[in-house]
Amino acid sequence: MTAFSLKALLRPHILTLMPYSSARDEYTGKEGVFLDANENPLGPSLSESTAGDSQFNRYPDPHQWAIKQKLAPIKGVRPEQIFLGNGSDEPIDLLVRATCTPGTASGSADSILIMPPTYGMYEVSATINDVAVTKVPLTADFHVDVPAVLAAIDDTTKLIWLCSPNNPSGNRLRSDDIRAVLEAAREKLVIVDEAYIDFSVDQSWTSELDTYPNLVVLQTFSKAWGLAGLRLGMCFASEELIRVLNKIKPPYNISAPTQALALEALDHAADKDTMVREILLERQFLADNLRTIPSVQVIHPSDANFLLVQFTDASGTFAQLIAHQVIVRDRSKVILCDGCLRISVGTRAENERLLDVLRHIDSTTAPKDLPLGTAEVATKPELVSNA
Repeated sequence: MTAFSLKALLRPHILTLMPYSSARDEYTGKEGVFLDANENPLGPSLSESTAGDSQFNRYPDPHQWAIKQKLAPIKGVRPEQIFLGNGSDEPIDLLVRATCTPGTASGSADSILIMPPTYGMYEVSATINDVAVTKVPLTADFHVDVPAVLAAIDDTTKLIWLCSPNNPSGNRLRSDDIRAVLEAAREKLVIVDEAYIDFSVDQSWTSELDTYPNLVVLQTFSKAWGLAGLRLGMCFASEELIRVLNKIKPPYNISAPTQALALEALDHAADKDTMVREILLERQFLADNLRTIPSVQVIHPSDANFLLVQFTDASGTFAQLIAHQVIVRDRSKVILCDGCLRISVGTRAENERLLDVLRHIDSTTAPKDLPLGTAEVATKPELVSNA
């Protein structure tokens, strides 16, 4: 079997690209008279109470080393194995741009492989970059169709995307299936998107980075950490690949306020774990009570902070929920999600409001038997900071 070669996957000009060198790349010290970056020396145009003792008039660390140093032991990786992006969407886009030559959507010189239903940005990023997309649907129970995936991998394949726990279905993919893809596609980059890993019983694939040089793991501060508004995503990979991503990213892709708040959040990992436990309890509460709604047909197993729920009339239910200002996602047109709405787990008050509106829509609260096993929702008895 041929050994993994990142150079063979990269677009040729990326290998010789001279990255932009920012002022903070050339001088990384914290002390001195800074006259190198054409910043405003008089301070930020903010009130004193807002600005505090911040230095928002200065450019931030382009490589976010303080965050990486603090994050690395939490995740069980080396700081050099971490890339931080403007949400997970930035590394998704950068991975496509680093490996896939544009203008190939019709000629199929380069392609990515996705397994719908899955997170839509994999396909969107490829399409923006005019890169072909091979689609191998998950099985009816939302697991990897390993034989079909392996058969679909060819010389044009550069990236293979796996989302676990999967969005929008909510289930975690089988570890053996992910490993089978990693083993069979050792010459490709295999990306495991773990945006919802904190809500799952599975351990992160970050522990396998040194075993599989072709493995990339994505996580985010948006879900369990409760920092969606900061737009901060994490990408874990080989040091070689991280150097490439740093080479092609915008110079200052993570703002100073985001870096400061992320550093503070990392000091409160125990609070994040407490919130996860509460969300898991609310997920069970929501699932238990949805079982009593007559229009609910199936509650799919979830290892995330949401439930995929099939209704007798998903579109009608969705419209009436909107009319009552209860906002969920209509996934009924997505492959394998016929008649399904995706419902995020809210607070107890928000969950009860949803249930009250659904009961009003049904005008009956008679319990309904669901197909055996479809309403089981996994629980996570113990949480660790590096999960």
